[in-house]
Amino acid sequence: MLLLEYPGCSTCKRAKNWLDSHGVSYEDRHIRECNPTYEELKDWYSLSGVPLKKFFNTSGLQYKALGLKDKLPGMPEEEQLRLLASDGMLVKRPLLIDGNRILIGFRENEWAEALL
Repeated sequence: MLLLEYPGCSTCKRAKNWLDSHGVSYEDRHIRECNPTYEELKDWYSLSGVPLKKFFNTSGLQYKALGLKDKLPGMPEEEQLRLLASDGMLVKRPLLIDGNRILIGFRENEWAEALL
């Protein structure tokens, strides 16, 4: 299981604490120092079954600075994936990848249902 997170993110800290307290083992990856590649994002998106917009950190400073709220609707998926791969801070976090299951963001009840 792979957890992509940003150490300064309070939601990521809560997710890690939750995983640790439930004895769930995972590999930790700093999303800014080692952001997801285009190929990883493409694979995760196809597995997730959710709209690509869900992979964007819509509350992040970079998202707002780039004006992505208005740009994303008209942007081709390949361009969106390349944009996500260009900067880990654009990616919604935490991101938990467990085989064919992708959990985006931390919602305790969703994680409990999926992992316990």
